[in-house]
Amino acid sequence: MAAGSNVPYSATSKPPKRNSLLSFLSVKSTKIIIIVFSCLLCYLLGVWQHSASSISRTTSLTSISCLQPTTTTGLDFSTHHLAEGEFAASEEVKVYPPCDVKYSEYTPCEDPKRSMKFNRRRMIYRERHCPEKHELLKCRVPAPYGYKNPFVWPKSRDLAWYANVPHKGLTVAKAVQNWIRYEDDRFRFPGGGTMFPNGADAYIDDIGKFINLKDGSIRSAIDTGCGVASWGAYLLSRNILTMSFAPRDTHEAQVQFALERGVPAMIGVLASQRLPYPSRAFDMAHCSRCLIPWGQFDGILLIEVDRVLRPGGYWILSGPPINWKTHWRGWNRTKKDLKDEQKVIERVAKSLCWKKLVERKEISIWQKPHNHLACKTNRKIAQTPPFCLSSQDPDSAWYTKLETCLTHLPEVSSSQETAGGELAKWPERLNAISPRISRGLVKGVTPEVFTENTELWKKRVSYYKTLNNQLGQPGRYRNLLDMNAYLGGFAAAMTDDPVWVMNVVPAEAEINTLGVIYERGLIGTYQNWCEAMSTYPRTYDLIHADSLFSLYKDRCEMEDILLEMDRILRPEGSVIFRDDVDVLVRMKRIGDAMKWNSQIVDHEDGPHQREKLLFAVKSYWTAPTSLQNKSQTS
Repeated sequence: MAAGSNVPYSATSKPPKRNSLLSFLSVKSTKIIIIVFSCLLCYLLGVWQHSASSISRTTSLTSISCLQPTTTTGLDFSTHHLAEGEFAASEEVKVYPPCDVKYSEYTPCEDPKRSMKFNRRRMIYRERHCPEKHELLKCRVPAPYGYKNPFVWPKSRDLAWYANVPHKGLTVAKAVQNWIRYEDDRFRFPGGGTMFPNGADAYIDDIGKFINLKDGSIRSAIDTGCGVASWGAYLLSRNILTMSFAPRDTHEAQVQFALERGVPAMIGVLASQRLPYPSRAFDMAHCSRCLIPWGQFDGILLIEVDRVLRPGGYWILSGPPINWKTHWRGWNRTKKDLKDEQKVIERVAKSLCWKKLVERKEISIWQKPHNHLACKTNRKIAQTPPFCLSSQDPDSAWYTKLETCLTHLPEVSSSQETAGGELAKWPERLNAISPRISRGLVKGVTPEVFTENTELWKKRVSYYKTLNNQLGQPGRYRNLLDMNAYLGGFAAAMTDDPVWVMNVVPAEAEINTLGVIYERGLIGTYQNWCEAMSTYPRTYDLIHADSLFSLYKDRCEMEDILLEMDRILRPEGSVIFRDDVDVLVRMKRIGDAMKWNSQIVDHEDGPHQREKLLFAVKSYWTAPTSLQNKSQTS
């Protein structure tokens, strides 16, 4: 057929090449559309399923604090996130049995039997002496039979259950001093003390005549040889937070009584080592007949008080030898003995450049200078104690030996300036930029970092309260512990609740931030968590641990830290862990073996964060009554 003809192709003729391609593309496009639609449908179904799981998981978590069995349809981490070297799910789980009832008040690093092996001079035997690794208990410390949750604060200030601290010796030894009374099934704390027979409130009012305790300038205090901590207990109503400490001694659990009352306290003693607090930590220090030999050993114990006292801070001493001319007969000591003791104390205080403000009745008050300008000018060349070397870190206080040298205060340009920077009054102090931060003394922590951290912990604590509904119930918790506190953000976010927080900066932490915590008006201590804490069993209602086990990886056994946490946690107390998910899986497995009820939950920023949270509750259990009675009579 001639070219250009309009005659159609026959049935056997091939179609033009262009039309063939269009047909092929049409078929392929249809297939692609179907595949894309299928993928999109699967994605939407997955999103819907994950959303439903998240809602179910969040809803179920609110019951964990009530000790109800929890179920979840969310992600299961138990088989998919095993840390390197960790046992498989099919392996046998280690069991942690109850310890013998004789360990119900076990304080590993202040064990009375172990302490007798050490030097009794200067009270060294009552310092920390921890067990060797092969001596560590691998069991759970029991609560006494009949143990009950403490009274709710502020009622607990005045009352404690006898079953929780079953010792009546102190009611006899201190009967005339009105420390403590035994009434049926409980103890009552009338607020008395050796040197304040009219009660702690009246005694504090006497101090308030010479020091302003109401304007917020005094926020943190330390009570050496605290007894049952009534001084610190009654200062709380004045918004003054006190670190009370006393050794574990023959008076039967003074510090344990303080903790049962809901008052901050630790086992401790002024002996041969620095107290575990930074320099310039406290606005006020106190000793009421605490039996500390202040004038002995070249005044080294008073020199340590000077280290932890803030510029312009106060030292209060009541009892012997103050006003010895009036009271020497009642103290069963000679006039000369008391006169010589006070003379030595006055001399040591003067050598520290302290100014004596008042001596009235049985109370004397000295004030530390606001800076050392005049002190350096007025000191003679040979005067003791000498200033410490600039190479000596004043904040180093974990197993750091005491030295008879005066801690340097930061340099100032005028006699009116407060060394280290003036602190804001409470409560503004809590969120004001710490002088240590504003002066660039804390590596890597700027004012911006501090502010961001404060806001971050407000968000985190708010999230915690949505997961643990009891955390938001006033009175459910009283004694809190933050095992890796950093800048104290967790404690700062809890200040509106009726709680107090012991902020711990681990001795192994890269940055020493405990000074910042104290400048915020909070309290805390140093601690190596490979060792036991200087406190009694069942001290804390809630423990918080942020990235602690990542810090202690390869330093000591995880189970030993968790068993220590179990020792110091009350029955039905709670724990909140933050850490990498692999670490939490290992912790949960050990916690389950300790009979904790626990659950891993998502980070507050959502499920795609490797950092997760582990909420746990310690179960209620006590020693059997037969064993308890046998232990008390043996």
